[in-house]
Amino acid sequence: GFKLGDPFALTYKFYANKNFSFAADAGKAASGLYNRYYRDAFVTYLPDTLNKDQSIQYLAHKALSDWFLEAKFLYQWDAEKISKGLQLYAGLGWQWRNTTLQYDYNFNDRSQNQDDGQFGKFTESRFTYGPVCVLGFEYSYFSLPISAFIEIELFTDALIDPGYQRLQGGVGLRYVF
Repeated sequence: GFKLGDPFALTYKFYANKNFSFAADAGKAASGLYNRYYRDAFVTYLPDTLNKDQSIQYLAHKALSDWFLEAKFLYQWDAEKISKGLQLYAGLGWQWRNTTLQYDYNFNDRSQNQDDGQFGKFTESRFTYGPVCVLGFEYSYFSLPISAFIEIELFTDALIDPGYQRLQGGVGLRYVF
């Protein structure tokens, strides 16, 4: 199936039995939601060899790519008392993210009498991973063999920025075979 939201993904769900399932999602993160975070990350890439007359000023950034892969183990229970075909689920998983950012900057060197500075750019690749907690519900009482779902996730970065958390989520459809 597919999931729209953050992240946009192709999704697969395997039902091991009535209560346990496994889901895998792969796709593209919504980079625009993390603009402030990526802007703030600029300072982590600055060289530490600048003298007191030199400075680098952030101008802009662009996410050239922002891909992810995640695997989740889910526990499901019937919510038939609310609506026929409705199931609630919660689970844990692991997410891997690979982002390539391009930063534009202005370099000033007052010791060389450069008041206007020099424009520059660099590209930085960020690979990170961490645990994911998920809550959602799924509805599958259609005449077609599909299920609809809504879920929210909490991703916690464990590598590049330990402890940084991102709330994610989406809606989607899956073909049931």
